[in-house]
Amino acid sequence: MAKLIAKITLLTLVISCSALLSKAQMGNDYGRYDVGFSAGFNQFYGDVNTAKSTNAVNFNFNYNQGPFVNLILEGQFGKLAGGAANDPLGRQFATDYQYYAFRIQLQAGEIIDYSESSIANAFKNLYVGTGIGIIYSNISSITRYSTTIPGYYTPGDNKSNEVFLPVRIGYEFKIFNQYLQPNVKIDIGYQYNNVFGDELDGYRAGHFKDAYSQFTIGAKFSIGVVTSYRKQINYFH
Repeated sequence: MAKLIAKITLLTLVISCSALLSKAQMGNDYGRYDVGFSAGFNQFYGDVNTAKSTNAVNFNFNYNQGPFVNLILEGQFGKLAGGAANDPLGRQFATDYQYYAFRIQLQAGEIIDYSESSIANAFKNLYVGTGIGIIYSNISSITRYSTTIPGYYTPGDNKSNEVFLPVRIGYEFKIFNQYLQPNVKIDIGYQYNNVFGDELDGYRAGHFKDAYSQFTIGAKFSIGVVTSYRKQINYFH
C-alpha cells in the first residue's frame, strides 16, 4: 500500500510540474515559418510628370528568427504607369513588372520592454525593414515621340532588369490562437523601392534614377515548426 501511495504521489508531482511548465510557456511560443500574400497600390517616380495609381500582388515566405525579427523572401507582380498627353514632354508609358527580393524586418518588440505598459505593447508590432531585389520590366505601351514638342524623341528599351533597394515601414497585427501563439498576422505597410537604373519606365533620360512607392495590406499564416521566445509575446495587464 505504501509503495502504491508513493507511486501515485510521484505521478501527481510529475503531472503537476508538467502542467506548470506548459503554462509557463503559454504565450511564449511562435511559428518559425510563415507564408503570406498582399495586395498593393503603386505610384511611379521617373521620367514622366504625371503619376498614376496601379496595382500589385505579393507572395512571401518568412523565416522568423524571433516573433519580432523576420527574414523574408518575396515575389511581386504588378503594373506601373505614368505620364499624360498634355505633360511638358508628352511622355506616357505603362509596363508589366515582376520582382524578387530578400528583406530583413525588425519589429519594435525585439528591442523594447512591453511587459508593463499598454502603450509600449501597442508599439511592439511597428517595424522597419530593408533588403535587396531585382525587378523585371516589360513595356506594354509607350509614347516616344512627344505629343507637345514636334519631332522630340526619347530613347530607351522596352525591356529591362534593374537592381533595387526596398525600404519599408509598417505594422503587423498579430492574431493569437487558443495556445496564445501568433499564427495569423495582418500586415499593413508602406514601401519605397529605389531602383538603381533609369529604364524601368522605358525612357533613358534625365539625371535621376527611377523609383516607385506602394501601400500594401496582406496576411501571413504560420506553418511548420513551433519554438519558444525568451519572453511572453502577447500582453496581459
